[in-house]
Amino acid sequence: METSEHAAGGGARATVDVDRSDPDYRAWLKEAVRKVQADANRSADTHLLRFPLPEAWGIDLYLKDESTHPTGSLKHRLARSLFLYGLCNGWIRPGKPVIEASSGSTAVSEAYFAKLIGVPFIAVMPRTTSPEKCRLIEFHGGQCHFVDDSRTMYEQSAALAAETGGHYMDQFTYAERATDWRGNNNIAESIYQQLRLERYPEPAWIVATAGTGGTSATIARYVHYLQHDTRICVPDPENSCFFDGWTDHDPHATSDRGSRIEGIGRPRMEPSFVPGAIDRMMKVPDAASVAAVRALERAIGRKAGGSTGTGLWSAFKLIAEMVARGEQGSVVTLLCDPGDRYLDKYYSDSWLEEQGLDISPYAAAIDDFLATGTWPC
Repeated sequence: METSEHAAGGGARATVDVDRSDPDYRAWLKEAVRKVQADANRSADTHLLRFPLPEAWGIDLYLKDESTHPTGSLKHRLARSLFLYGLCNGWIRPGKPVIEASSGSTAVSEAYFAKLIGVPFIAVMPRTTSPEKCRLIEFHGGQCHFVDDSRTMYEQSAALAAETGGHYMDQFTYAERATDWRGNNNIAESIYQQLRLERYPEPAWIVATAGTGGTSATIARYVHYLQHDTRICVPDPENSCFFDGWTDHDPHATSDRGSRIEGIGRPRMEPSFVPGAIDRMMKVPDAASVAAVRALERAIGRKAGGSTGTGLWSAFKLIAEMVARGEQGSVVTLLCDPGDRYLDKYYSDSWLEEQGLDISPYAAAIDDFLATGTWPC
């Protein structure tokens, strides 16, 4: 830093001039942004899969398959946006760690981008996070910092950032700010582009589960901005406060337990969750979420994580209502991440027994729905 005080003559006061220009940092920043944007060019779009429904219903169900991103989940989009946001704000610096409070998939994706630009990464996560996610974080060069109480993740992340001189990414605050919701190939624009040649190009509903709330905010804002009639439904798992906070208009709602459905559900109303943009919410039993992902595998041969099941269960209910009213159209939900990360949980009968979850009534309800189009009361 240099300070110059050159009098302009006479009694003029000196100009105080502080120049913090750093050519080496700017060269590093330019290259880091280029690398992150190049990743977007390679991997920004994902497939839109059809779930088989009876042709007589006149309804199409699609799953936006976010598991095909390089890091295998919807969170790849979020991590890319957060890194660009942090870099362009001057928050991420060479050699300094990026720290995130994450239950897994966001941390996997952020570890990938941290390695891409050459900075350390530390994930602060609940001790119950699946071993496969921890392995993936470490595979991408990240470190796992475990906490016993998920409610302390935020404070411990901020403390680590202060201690190391790094940057606390804080996905729960910045998810809805970092993404360009007007377009720029965000997930909503991608969905509408892929539907344009389908028989119902404007979906009646888009179903988006909420972890940070950033994805549902992006989709809802895009729909409103382009004046589509599509409505947005956000399903919430057990042990999450989003549903209660939304229904009661309570920004201070909390939950005293962590969600069993990894990646979604929160113990507090997160800043990135935008209640006013959402048309409808559902509270989905965890056993129903598991039953739905198992039904997905039977239908299309793909395993998915529990959050996909939460959204799929809600999509089934919306479609049953459309059938009952004699409506035709399309519904879109998300395939958030692959099921191979959860073989010891949602695909394990012993885990279900340990958790006291009986999925058989929900599996029977799904089978009945797919055969008749009716939904259990």
